[in-house]
Formats: sequence, structure tokens, C-alpha cells
Amino acid sequence: MRVPVPEWWAHRSLRLKLTAAAALMIAAALVGAASLLVVWLRTSLISGLDQAAFQQAQVIAANQEDGGLPRTLPLSGNGDTAIQVVDASGGVRSSSANLRGDPPLFHFAPTASETPNHIHAVHHLPLTGAETWRAVGVAAGTERDPLTVYVAVPTAPVDRNLAALTAGLAIGVPPAVALLTGVVWLLTGRALRPVDALRGQTAEITAVDLGRRLDVPPADDALGRLARTLNDLLARLDVATRHQRQFVADAAHELRSPLSSLHTQLEVAVRHPGSAAWDTRGPALIEESERLSRLVDDLLRLARLDAQPQLRKRPVDLDEIVSREVCHARLHTHLLIDRHAVSAARVYGDEDALARVVRNLLDNSMRYAVDRIDVSLRVRDSIACLVVADDGPGIPVADRGRVFDRFTRLDGARARGTGGSGLGLAIVHDIVAAHHGCVDIEDNAPGARIVIRVPATDL
Repeated sequence: MRVPVPEWWAHRSLRLKLTAAAALMIAAALVGAASLLVVWLRTSLISGLDQAAFQQAQVIAANQEDGGLPRTLPLSGNGDTAIQVVDASGGVRSSSANLRGDPPLFHFAPTASETPNHIHAVHHLPLTGAETWRAVGVAAGTERDPLTVYVAVPTAPVDRNLAALTAGLAIGVPPAVALLTGVVWLLTGRALRPVDALRGQTAEITAVDLGRRLDVPPADDALGRLARTLNDLLARLDVATRHQRQFVADAAHELRSPLSSLHTQLEVAVRHPGSAAWDTRGPALIEESERLSRLVDDLLRLARLDAQPQLRKRPVDLDEIVSREVCHARLHTHLLIDRHAVSAARVYGDEDALARVVRNLLDNSMRYAVDRIDVSLRVRDSIACLVVADDGPGIPVADRGRVFDRFTRLDGARARGTGGSGLGLAIVHDIVAAHHGCVDIEDNAPGARIVIRVPATDL
């Protein structure tokens, strides 16, 4: 169960919260230790009183056996001990001077133990100066004349000493708590000083200065790990920002060409309307606008993939997607597109995104194929393998890794007449990765084979 925190406390500094928590713990520890000290000391002093009363009772009992006792027993120490020797009939044989003439004041049975285990607390004796007494009874006399020696000592000295100690602790504990709290405040400030330094360095880093790094403390502790983690974060942000800036620059460069071409042709048509041959210039304008539309569409697709959207995944028949895209591609090319090797395959994914993968692969092969494109699909070891192969110039081994980078054109693909923007295979790579698959490029002798592998589901 989560305990609600007051709003005023939630906005306090970490240093104040740590100091307050430490102060509460220190106060609880000191109060607990003081209480235990008082309890232990009281128990020890009372045990001493009990032992003294028991020993004195034993001495009086031994003296009685040796030669009898006087009517008035002498007192030792401060003279505040109460003593009575009582016979079996309840008569007082001897007593201390402070109880002379008093009737029997003690009525409990004597202890049979050799240790002071049966001590009684007695109240309101007819004596001044003490309210509570510790009394013990020891058997004496003979079988024909049994006697009981009662000795009681007051607890007033113990109470006075404990009261003085309690008052001293009550006066001394608060300053001790305040002193230790101040020490904790200073130590906490010193411990958090590197955190403030890291915060200050982080605040100085801007979006245009992500190459800076924080100073890592030499100690391999939580603060050092935090600094290294923040530096790793800054490095990732720096890389992401560089990629984003490069992407924006490349996108602007790619958009500039079709826009400039459209602008130039339209400007010529507007300035020289009589010389505008729309039967020849119109298709060129349409081609440029279609190229611009494809480029914008690819940029939007990549932007959505970078934002990592939730794909609408469900079981889909990949073979139906391939067949549909092949039929559509045949309408826009004179090349032979063979799909006889396409077999049933079901995957768990986004149908629109997977259709875009197949479409981009076919578009890429159609740009560079000479006569034919072969499309195959099969399932092996729960992996759906889609292959799109062409008989074009192929892709050199050294360039097969970077063809999936954005705006990448190889030497044979630099002519803008092919209509390529260098984004098609990058989109394929990102979509396949989002489906937990992989993309590979192999030799086709001649040409290139682009192989897509994604996890398959049961049909």
C-alpha cells in the first residue's frame, strides 16, 4: 500500500529529506538507548538493594542462633533500614529502633532459597522519607520456636538517582540530536556536491553541443555509474541527432532536384505560353511529380518507423501479399516476373507494412533487371523465407551492408532517371526488423538475390 506524501514535503530537496530521515533515526536511537539505560540501571540498583536486604536478614538470623537478639536491633549505614523479628504467634521479638513498639508489619512467608529470589515490594510503612520498600523474610529460630527475620530497605535513593539520570538525559539528548543532525546535514551536502556538479554540467549541454561529456568521479560507486550512464545517454543522443540532421539534409537535397525541375519547367511554360509543348512537357511534369510523391511517401514511412509505432500485427498470409504485389508490378513492366516458387506461408505481422516490403523489393529489382525477376517463398524451420532475385548487374560484396542505409545509391544507381531515392531498401530493413526478421543479399550469378526471413506461424 502506497502511503500518500504531503505536497509540501514532496517538493522539498533531497538533502532536507535525507537529513530529516537521519534526524528521526538518530532521535529514535538515542531515546531508545536512554530508555534501555534507565531500565537496566534501575534493575541493577534494585537487585543490589535486594541482595543487601537478604544478606542483612541472613546475618541477623545467624546472630539469633548464636545467642539471641536484643529487643532493639542496631542499624547500619544511614539508619533507614526497617527490621522485625516475628515469632510464630505474630509477636515482635526484636525490631530496629525506627519500628520500636510497632505491631508486625510484614505477613508474607519466609523464603527457603539461598538467593534473594522472593523479594516483596511493600508500601506505606510507618516511616517517613520513602513510599516503596524492598522486603525479604528469612527463617530463623528452632523447630519449637520458629522465627522470621524481615528486613526492608527503601527504594527512595534509587528513585532519586534514576530521576536525576532521566533529567540529565532529557536535557542532553535534544542537543545531541541537534548536533548529529547538523553533522548529517554537512555530510549530506558534501556527498551530494558531485551530484550538483553533474547537474550543472548537464545543464550546460545544449542540442548543438552533444559532443561534451560529464566528468566521471574516480570512485566506482553509484554516482560513478550514474555519470557513465549519463555519458552513454549523451553519446546515443549525439548519434541520433547526427543521424537526424543527416537525414534532414539528405531529404532536403533529394527534394530539391524534383522541385527545381518542376519549378523550371512550369516557369518556362508560364513565361512562354506559346512555346509550351504540353504533349511532350506534360508527361515529364507528371513523372517529376510522381517521383516527388514517392519520395515524400518514403520520407513519411521512415519517419513513422523512427517513431516506433505500434504495428497492427495479426496472422496474415504472406503468399497472398506476394501474389497481389507481383500482379500489380506486372502491369508496370515488360520484364518477366516468375512467382511459380511461391508457396503458402503465414506470418504474424502488419499486412500493409509487409506489402510495402514486397513492393519495394520488386521496384528495386525492376530498376536493374535485364530480362526477368524470380520470386520465391517457402517455410523452413518455422521461418518464412522470401527471395526476390533479378538478372541485373548485382551488388558488390563490399556494398551489401550500406545499401540499407538511407539515401544510399551505388555507382550503377546514381542516375536519377531510374527514379530511385535510396530509401526503398532502408524501409525494407526497418520494417523487417520491426517484425523480428532479417534481410540478406546474395549472389544470383548474374544479378542479386535479396532474402527476407521472418518468423512464421502455423497455417
